[in-house]
Amino acid sequence: EDLLVDGTVDVAILTGSDPVVAYVDGSNLFAAQAAVSAFNRLGDQVDVQVLFNPDLETAWVMVPAIIGLILAFIGTIVTSIGMVKERERGTLEQLAVMPIKPSTVILGKITPYFVLAAFDMIVVTVLGMVLFDVPFNGNPIVFALGGALFLFVVLGLGVFISTISTTVGQAIQTAMFFLLPQILLSGMIFPLEAIPWGVRWISYLLPLTYFTQISQGVMLRGAAIESLWVPFAVLTLMALVVFTGAVMRFRRSLAPGGSRQQVEAAA
Repeated sequence: EDLLVDGTVDVAILTGSDPVVAYVDGSNLFAAQAAVSAFNRLGDQVDVQVLFNPDLETAWVMVPAIIGLILAFIGTIVTSIGMVKERERGTLEQLAVMPIKPSTVILGKITPYFVLAAFDMIVVTVLGMVLFDVPFNGNPIVFALGGALFLFVVLGLGVFISTISTTVGQAIQTAMFFLLPQILLSGMIFPLEAIPWGVRWISYLLPLTYFTQISQGVMLRGAAIESLWVPFAVLTLMALVVFTGAVMRFRRSLAPGGSRQQVEAAA
């Protein structure tokens, strides 16, 4: 059972009893449905017990993923649109002549979006628990830490998109370029195991893939941070890389004439 909580295996078989007991991880919905169907064909030879999602409810698996999807939309689209509009109003040109570090400017700009997204995460989580009876079996602090790391990644992407976009329309199109693969390839709609290897490698480059692993692990399985160290480590690395890239691009935007040249290029 500990292996199921850690997400190491999807099925555990206890052979020291009659009939044999098969424990199935219900948080991995597609694998659980296939396993239960296979065991049911064996009749009374196997006693199947589905853990973490006894009724194999789709909502229990989708709600943790939808939380991440909403955070991705807010962090990527809303942030990039807001930053582009500030460039159009000339705010960035005013910041270019002030003794402020680009990293400080970025932190100041993304803080309101971070607070907004964090509030939305709480609201969506509570609504999922109330409306769909989705359990929350884990530590809220671990869940909040995973959400914070994921937010830093998507907010950094939003800032990066704003530095390569000159109009609001271009920012939206670029943001959708980053969002659509996360919707289709993060494991939220299709299981990663069912995605061909020629495309699956993209799934492991998407931050939503790892936040979904954290949210489902904490909410459904009650997993501890020790068993989720891989998605936490990957999100931490992504946050550092994306934030560093956003700062470097933003420094160029704050350079004298940098934002003016982008606006003239758009015109």
